[in-house]
Amino acid sequence: MSSEFVLAIMFASLVGLLLTGLPLAFTLGALALVFTITLWGPAALSVTVLNLYSTMTSESLLAIPLYVMMASILQRSGVIESLYRAMELWSRRLPGGLAVGTIAICTIIAAMTGIVGAAVAAMGMLALPSMLKRKYSPELAIGTICAGGTLGILIPPSVITIVYAVTAQASIGQMFIAGVVPGLLLASLYIGYIVLRSALNPSIAPRPDNDVPATWEERIASLKSLILPLLIIVGVLGTIYMGIATPTEAAAVGVFLAFLSSLIERRFGWELVSGVALDVVKVTAMILWITIGARAFVAIFTGTGGADFLLSFIQDLDTNRWIVLAVMLGILFFLGMFLDEMGIILLCVPVFLPVIDFLEFDRLWFGILFLVSAQMAYISPPFGYTLFYMKGVLPAGIGMGTVYRAIVPFILLQAIGIFICALFPELVLWLPQSMIN
Repeated sequence: MSSEFVLAIMFASLVGLLLTGLPLAFTLGALALVFTITLWGPAALSVTVLNLYSTMTSESLLAIPLYVMMASILQRSGVIESLYRAMELWSRRLPGGLAVGTIAICTIIAAMTGIVGAAVAAMGMLALPSMLKRKYSPELAIGTICAGGTLGILIPPSVITIVYAVTAQASIGQMFIAGVVPGLLLASLYIGYIVLRSALNPSIAPRPDNDVPATWEERIASLKSLILPLLIIVGVLGTIYMGIATPTEAAAVGVFLAFLSSLIERRFGWELVSGVALDVVKVTAMILWITIGARAFVAIFTGTGGADFLLSFIQDLDTNRWIVLAVMLGILFFLGMFLDEMGIILLCVPVFLPVIDFLEFDRLWFGILFLVSAQMAYISPPFGYTLFYMKGVLPAGIGMGTVYRAIVPFILLQAIGIFICALFPELVLWLPQSMIN
């Protein structure tokens, strides 16, 4: 059989099994097993086992359970609630002030945890009832929380960034730092949109009529809630940027500071410890099982000449390299409607990177564009993860139709963010290039 025919059967089988609802990890693993035995015989499975063993003993992947642990502790420690109360005092008199404050809090949560679910769940329980009580448009409130929550993909420390860097064999530290400016750019776009739309149409974010403004003493006193988050951000990102610690070592620092926060907030106890342990096991096991299945599947793809076939196909195209890049990003966005982002990274990165090298694009820069497209996928119907996180905290009377309408403007803002980062690569590259090694 020709390699093209084998590849066609592989991907047709993948799509068919995914449509049945089977988990991605086991779908990929089963297909890899069947095709390995069919093409090369049972003895070839030893190569697969050796490849998986090298993956599972990777020190870089050790950072994943540590960052998940840090995020889980912070979500349960009361730090986020204190932050939201402070931000509400400072922002509630602005046009769309509560929504603006929500984006600001999501940005801080992203820089502390790197987990999308942490921000969406926390803001869904804290910010959504507060905005709806103030007669905010449900679409503006929901869209703000969904979009703000996805900043955890890009702003470090991001678990998805770690998976991308390990798969692309890139520096996790440089990938972390490269995501800072684009993440802040997206947060600024969200805030600008909220303020402009609220100023033009005050009915979607009405200001309180009889609300007594907070005094300066109250506002300044509330700033103490920023101390712990800033310590965590500096402890994690500062040590990476200054070259003091590797991303894995910085994760351990973050876990220690998160535990310290729970002690200060008087939330430390058996309930927190048991809940954190369960979160770490569930999330880490999910990521590693997907990694196992995807690595095995990609090994078959490469072994049958799939990467060479794709590269030769791109080389034979007589078209502009920017059009090829746009098509690749469009494929990522489309896949994000149906697949988990971890699976997309593990499937697409080994295939796309040789093409990126051939087109003479910077790998680090492409990685950030990849992650922004993952943000778009996280809020894209029908299967964007953030939409399901949001569904779990929706009040009665608000359906998924409202959620789908709410995220449309923010998907467009993310597309603008990708365009800006593509047009000005310096936004992505200048900060990692200034890192102290």
